[in-house]
Parts: sequence; C-alpha cells; structure tokens
Amino acid sequence: MGSGSEKAGRIGGIPVDRIVALKAREAETYARARPKAANALSGGIDGFYGGVPMHWMNDWPTPFPLLVEKARGASITDVDGNMLADFCLGDTGSMFGHSPAPVARAIRRQAGRGLTYMLPDEDAIAVGRLLKKTFGLPFWQIATTATDANRFALRVARAVTGRPKILVFNGCYHGSVDETMVRIVDGRPANRPGLAGEFRDLTAGTKVIEFNDLAALEAALAGGDVACVIAEPVLTNSCMVLADPGYHDGLRRLTRAAGTLLLIDETHTISTGLGGYTRRHGLGPDLFVLGKPVAGGVPASVWGMSEDVAARFRAYEKEKTPGYSGMGTTLSANPLQFAAMRATLEEVMTEANYAHMERLAARLVDGLSAAIAKNGLPWHAVRVGARVEFICAPGPLRTGGEAEGAHAPALEAAIHVALVNRGVLIAPFHNMMLVSPATTVRQVDRLVAAFAAICAELAG
Repeated sequence: MGSGSEKAGRIGGIPVDRIVALKAREAETYARARPKAANALSGGIDGFYGGVPMHWMNDWPTPFPLLVEKARGASITDVDGNMLADFCLGDTGSMFGHSPAPVARAIRRQAGRGLTYMLPDEDAIAVGRLLKKTFGLPFWQIATTATDANRFALRVARAVTGRPKILVFNGCYHGSVDETMVRIVDGRPANRPGLAGEFRDLTAGTKVIEFNDLAALEAALAGGDVACVIAEPVLTNSCMVLADPGYHDGLRRLTRAAGTLLLIDETHTISTGLGGYTRRHGLGPDLFVLGKPVAGGVPASVWGMSEDVAARFRAYEKEKTPGYSGMGTTLSANPLQFAAMRATLEEVMTEANYAHMERLAARLVDGLSAAIAKNGLPWHAVRVGARVEFICAPGPLRTGGEAEGAHAPALEAAIHVALVNRGVLIAPFHNMMLVSPATTVRQVDRLVAAFAAICAELAG
C-alpha cells in the first residue's frame, strides 16, 4: 500500500513539517515534566551498554525512557509523580494487569518455599491439568520465553517428520527464533535486515511466503520438505494483519495434506479470548506456543503437542542417539513459574475477565475509528480481542509486505510522545494497545480523547 511512506512531503496524509513540529514540542513537554528521570537517564545508566539494561529500551520514541516508580493494575507511576494509563502492559507480558492479586499472593507464598529445585511440586500437577483444559492439547512442556518454546517445538517438528525446512510468513513475529528471521526483500527470500552477527544464510532452512496467500502456501509445501509451518493467527508485530475468511481452514487443510505440522504461536493473540484464537476459532494445531502473559508477568512459556506428535516423538526418542536433545534450560519449569501460572490460569485468565477486556477494547477501537473518520485521515484501526492498533494507512491490510509499507515511524513516534504527555502509554513499536481486566472505562475514554485531539491537530 505504501501509504505510510513519504509522498509529496506527507506521511500518512500529514504534512511532514507538521509532524516534526508536533514531535519537537511534545519532546520538550515530556522532558519538562520529568526532571528526575532526565537527570538519571538522559546520559544513560552507568554500567549498561547503550545506557539501558536491554537495548530495546532505547526504542521508545520519548527523549529518554520513563523511569518507573511503580505499576499497579493498568497504571504506571514514574519517579516524577506522573501517572499514566498503561495500554502497553509490558508489550503483552502484563496483559492481565500489573501484579494481579492472585499472582502476587502466589509469588509471596512460593518465595518462602524455594525458587528453583529442578523437581515438580503440587502446583506443577495442577498446571498440567489446567493447560490441557484451557488450550486443548494433551501434552505440555515448560520453558522460560516464547522464543525458547518455539525453538524446542520446531526441533520436535523436524525430528518427527524427518524434514529439514520450516515455513514462515513475511512480517511474522516469533521472538528471536533464528529460522523466523527471514523476510521477502525485493521479491526474494533474504535474511531479515538488521540482524547482528548472523553468519548463515537462514533461507537455506526456511521458506517464506505472504500471509493470506493459500496458492503460495500450497506451492511452498508441494516439495514435501517442510517439517512445520509456524504461524501467528494474526500478524501482530508491524501493523496488524487479520486472516481472510476461510484462510485458517485452508492453512490447516493444506498442511495436513502435505504431511506438514502446524505450530500456532499465540504469544500475542492470546488477547482473543480464553484459550486464545486457537480455541475460539477451532484451529486444531499440532503444536502450540504461548509465552509472555501465561504466568502473570513472571517469565514463563508453555508449548504443547497433539497426541499424534507426542506418539511420534516417543518413537523418535527410542531410536535417537543418547545425549542432550538441545531442548530445555536449567531455570525452566521452576516452582515460582508453576505458582504464578497456576494463579493466572485459575483466577486471572477467566471468561469474566476476557468479557470485560473485549467490551472495553470494542469501545476503544470504535472511538479511535470515529476520531480517524471525523478528521478525514487515511488511517484505520483494527482489533483482535483485547488487542487494538491504529495504523496510519488505509486498510484492511492483507500481507506482511503491505504492513511494512503502511508503517510510518516518524508519524507514529510523534503521536506516541503526544499521548504520553496526555497521560496515556501505548506500545512503542507498532501502535499496539491492550485492555486488561484492570482497565477502566475512564482510561479508555482518556485514550480516545487524547488520540482525537492529536488527530485534530495533525489534520489541521
């Protein structure tokens, strides 16, 4: 589509000079309101490379990061006393709110009973049953991040199929899994631009096609060399792309016909509802991965497999050479994870909480869409459950290539800082907003009003 790119001195339909002026003014306002954070962070934090503990903390478009004093429910308070309605929620890690009460209680209880000992406990027994009940698949393993869970699941897929390749969708997000760091560049598969220190041609083990293209999928699977298709149900990490009607039915039908396993990564689309997009839409995957919010903010992830995959993997394990499988990390499946996961699955990840989240997310996307329409902007807003994005280009988008073309970093950055100055925090990377069980109508209306005011100013 390309609407996010600069055309005739405009980005997303807005004159560039107007965007630059807004960003400069809002940056000054931001800095004035945060003298303590400026003193601590504007020169970087001593001892950390790049001045931050993790490099992506420098990706926030603010002049310097927020310095958080505390977070509770759906609010963050910084060291300068500014309180923000938090719609970023740790980029899904705190999708159910900051420190949900049941999770906080479980952490306190477990802290006195040991944090790691490489053995199961009673919470582990409960979590196994809860995973089966909530997500449908019969067999599960625990990891610490969704990246790890995806890596391990892909090893299983290659092992049981005897095939070397996986298939990904252009623009996908699966953490930092090597095989998924492939994009379509100038019409050809290529390593994702920007990879640091990568010495391999990742396209040797990966095929990449556009999302929503069943003909391309059928052609890519025809060679019989693809072990697994790894898929987000919705492309989520760069201008959200929803599946066409019937697409997931076609994806499942074609993978089964080709003898290829289907891995559904719900790390972001768990916003859809209890059991994720998979349960709501009956996707029937062979492998399933969920990270980020599954333990209420404690680092944890899960990966599950079907009865058939488990049986094939048992047979493979009997025949393989003894030795380390390359799957598993020492701190995974620790009792703190189990305590937090049990509390999340039993008391936080509930139908009632999802109903609240979906109701307010619908209010949010309707408000954003109304502001866009009122100001005659060539933008759109989109939602999957409790997850909402505004996109500074016409829609709907259908492929990762279109999503990349719709991305408007300079415009989005200006809007982001302006929202922060109006008491609202959204994700810094792709205009993502999440509604949690703790989010209130007042917070949603505050975000809508702030967005509408910014749209009016940009539209002139």
